[in-house]
Amino acid sequence: MSTDELARKIKVFFQGEVLTDSKTLKLYSHDTSLFEVCPQLVVFPLDSDDVCNLVEFVKRNKKVNPGLSVTARSGGTDMTGGAINDSIIVDFSKHLNEIGRLDFDGVVVQPGVFYRDFEKKTLEKQLILPSYPASRNICAIGGIISNNSGGEKTLTYGKTIDYVKKLKMILSDGEIYEFEKFNKKELDKKLKQDDFEGEIYRRIYKICEENYDLVKKAKPNVSKNSTGYNIWDVWDREYFDLTKLFVGAQGTLGFNIEAELGLVEAKKHSGLLVIYLNDINILPRLINDVLKTKPDSFEAFDDHTLKLALKFMPQFIYILGFLGTIRMGLQFLPDLLTFAIKGVPKFTLLVEFESNDPLEIALKIEKLRDSIKHFPVKTELAEKDSEAENYWVIRRESFNLLRKNVKNRHTAPFIDDFIINPEFLVEFFPKLIKILEEHKIDYTVAGHMGDGNFHIIPLMDFSKKSERDKIPVVEEKVNQLVLDYRGSISAEHNEGLIRGYYLEKMYGKEMFKIFKEIKNIFDPQNIFNPHKKTDADWGYSLNHIRTRF
Repeated sequence: MSTDELARKIKVFFQGEVLTDSKTLKLYSHDTSLFEVCPQLVVFPLDSDDVCNLVEFVKRNKKVNPGLSVTARSGGTDMTGGAINDSIIVDFSKHLNEIGRLDFDGVVVQPGVFYRDFEKKTLEKQLILPSYPASRNICAIGGIISNNSGGEKTLTYGKTIDYVKKLKMILSDGEIYEFEKFNKKELDKKLKQDDFEGEIYRRIYKICEENYDLVKKAKPNVSKNSTGYNIWDVWDREYFDLTKLFVGAQGTLGFNIEAELGLVEAKKHSGLLVIYLNDINILPRLINDVLKTKPDSFEAFDDHTLKLALKFMPQFIYILGFLGTIRMGLQFLPDLLTFAIKGVPKFTLLVEFESNDPLEIALKIEKLRDSIKHFPVKTELAEKDSEAENYWVIRRESFNLLRKNVKNRHTAPFIDDFIINPEFLVEFFPKLIKILEEHKIDYTVAGHMGDGNFHIIPLMDFSKKSERDKIPVVEEKVNQLVLDYRGSISAEHNEGLIRGYYLEKMYGKEMFKIFKEIKNIFDPQNIFNPHKKTDADWGYSLNHIRTRF
């Protein structure tokens, strides 16, 4: 079906916008990944009826037009290619962006709401969704749920999956269903339903029961994970909760059109201790001592990131404003002399404590300082909120700093989100660096030190085939290294086009077969976001790596 014909047929029943112009298609060919996939058209549904009608249309025409599909998008900040595809892109951010009930029991929200707007509303009631990612200023709720996002507060508060109470989903039959946690009695009612929903419950329940031990054992033994389908969290023989499958599914099982999320109290005060570190060998012991003090956040960025931040400090004017950027420069001025003489520290660690009582924070920081004074590190207290925010801006904006300011090379997020238990870091990191150096790859490191979750961002010239050819080789080596240390190849960012091909190797043939069955149960025609999860094809992905930026 030609693009014009497809657009014409959709406009018959669609109330929102349907765009096919070259400027729009070019914009929606990219997210923040290293891929480029041009869609046939982009639609902006006005309401849930539009989405239902669109899915129904694709279902009816799929056999005649096998390439038809729908891919959800809101913020477009996905680093894996999860928000791009070659058929219909459905952007929820323009119209499906309402916040409903908001109180201490939680919040009802549509997928197109940007987190920055969402947080302003929740903070009015001194509440927060603590699983926000580093891209908090530009990402949306739909992506946070679809990727099972985590971030700087995950160490204490967990991931998005821990806060999803209910989901309204549009499934492959074009109907809306509501999913939440059920006890066994409520589950039995669902199992008796003689309809599509009942069939889903029966088939997923059968998978969970017949493969109970295999499924539970398959859950990665790390603090967070965004790979596969979270089938191990669905059924514990007391409660059954299908929302766990949709969280982190990257829009491959259906479209979320509304979510009820739990919130936590936003503490009134915080304190930040900065630790400058040069000796990576002390990391496991240092991390262990820091974690004993139970910080709310424990983050890190490397010397490459700090150098870039200092070099491109004027760019922070767009985030901090003119005066804020000046204050940031003055704050780091005393350190510049030290850096010039002794060099930039290998790692900058950020340890944050939060409380409604500032005295409690002061005591915890003092206790931490005392407990790590025997280590060869330098500590610095960010005494003002503005000083602490400057460090957080560097940490949160590290990826954007690279993406927007480094000329002739571009960010290549393909080993950007692995996680291993922190105890293995002293062995793991030298092996990782050796792989990168052997292939002559420049990179930056940032991440969540307390979880052992790191974001390695290589810088590469995609115009050179020799550079692009490094990607599958290096990714294979790093993924295998992560699995050797019993980690996960993605803690927060999901697989998208970059890691889906590796699912079978990570989980084994039996679990991969279960993942494929889950996809088939919900989406037998492969309507939703193809080329991801169990439908991933490494050849397809390699053919869509960008050559120009």
